[in-house]
Amino acid sequence: MAPPELGLRPLASMQNAHQWGAEVKGGGSSSHRKPFIIICRWRNREGTCLPDGTPGKSDAIRCRSPAPRTRGFRQLLSTLELAPHICVVGSGPAGFYTAQHLLKHHPRAQVDIYEKQLVPFGLVRFGVAPDHPEVKNVINTFTQTARSTRCAFRGNVTVGRDVSVSELREAYHAVVLSYGAEDHNILGIPGEELPGVISARDFVGWYNGLPENRKLAPNLNCDTALILGQGNVALDVARILLTPTELLEKTDITAEALKVLKQSQVKRVWIVGRRGPLQVAFTIKELREMINLPGSQPLLDPADFSGLEESIKEASRPRKRLLELLLRTARKPPGPKEADSKVTTPRAWGLRFLRSPQEMLPSPDGSRVVGIRLAVMRLEGSDENAQAVPTGAVEDVPCGLVLSSVGYKSRPIDPTVPFDPKLGVIPNSEGRVLGAPGLYCSGWVKRGPTGVIATTMNDSFLTGQALLQDLEEGVLPLGPKLGYSVIEPLLKNRGVQPVSFKDWEKLDAEEVAQGQAVGKPREKLVDPQQMLQIISR
Repeated sequence: MAPPELGLRPLASMQNAHQWGAEVKGGGSSSHRKPFIIICRWRNREGTCLPDGTPGKSDAIRCRSPAPRTRGFRQLLSTLELAPHICVVGSGPAGFYTAQHLLKHHPRAQVDIYEKQLVPFGLVRFGVAPDHPEVKNVINTFTQTARSTRCAFRGNVTVGRDVSVSELREAYHAVVLSYGAEDHNILGIPGEELPGVISARDFVGWYNGLPENRKLAPNLNCDTALILGQGNVALDVARILLTPTELLEKTDITAEALKVLKQSQVKRVWIVGRRGPLQVAFTIKELREMINLPGSQPLLDPADFSGLEESIKEASRPRKRLLELLLRTARKPPGPKEADSKVTTPRAWGLRFLRSPQEMLPSPDGSRVVGIRLAVMRLEGSDENAQAVPTGAVEDVPCGLVLSSVGYKSRPIDPTVPFDPKLGVIPNSEGRVLGAPGLYCSGWVKRGPTGVIATTMNDSFLTGQALLQDLEEGVLPLGPKLGYSVIEPLLKNRGVQPVSFKDWEKLDAEEVAQGQAVGKPREKLVDPQQMLQIISR
């Protein structure tokens, strides 16, 4: 290396050669501000490349400028191994799968994953039911990604509040928004604000340890609960309400939720949908779990399934298997043992079709919900595309708990980011945010809250592929970007305490230790202040 008194600065590595070249102002021509390549090791403090044969310098200096953005130019950039700094906002499946794809397919990419919670994994931790531990195994893959030397987890940072998207775009070559659907659809009917009316999203967050829902305290001192919606989340909620607590004791359900469920008086759960059996959104796995739920009986009316045989024959294979199981369960005559169990079994669940919520019915003093008024519907059209229309009739159903499971929705994260409030997504084309070069999205905020984890994986890989394609084709800026080195002092000045993946591993070890002491896989920490205290030990 040349001595500092010569006034020379080394190129940090060949990966930065084109970045230094973009800064060169020698020659006085504005054309030198366009992207070009310097293949050299030294330049002076004024930024001028030194000619061949300069004493004490490398004799391998060559400059090429300016260079058109041709395929050969892109290939040369690839050869020089550009090290892009990429920011991913959200550490759920969409965020981690996007990061995984970028790290796998670009050997120099540096990825920072920002997360507003202190802990990673998003809906895998806070959405997957506690009695589905096998679904959470994907956390092992995400952990491998987070431990990569080219990946960093930045927890406890709320993008849009602690740092703006504009600031992230200035610091990174690309920003991917993968923050999911943090809100729920409202019903928009009278009485929705009554105590005892809860969104399924909040209820799921409560029993799964989402810090913002830890004080939900649902009142389960009622005989009947009613769930609006017939998707997998609705069946998850029904199953948790009815599962014997001795089985839940072996899961990672929170201590507070387990305590409340042990005292629950709920004996019957109705799962209500606006349309018919052909249009249910849950899958056969969740249905089978409900049918086989210990200590509970299914209440299915055979009349709800009359005349569906022909439609079932024409359905797709997964839908056909689901409907056949429903039909068998509804029409199955109880055997002697089952007949006796209907008398002794304290709990039951049932599906109600062609019902739409109209109004929550309050107690005489207005202090809580005691029932719901449902509009009786009929179907227009056929098969899965049929639409429900009111018949004019209504039905009142007594219940002391109403859980609304009619869909999640995303929120706008920052005023500078385009957002479609009607669809609840960021307008995009193949993951590229419209009108915002260098800004991308993946997961539910990209396509809406549909699909399973595997759906999100494929979706996120496609976004990562689009980003890498833009990088290769020169669509993204080629100048130097410092990534977290720019953001870190901003957060410090704003009093934000970011949490690293090593910090999370401290919390993880504490949860596992507490869980083992009571026979659980882990005891989830739900208080952010307690988490920060554990990290600071």
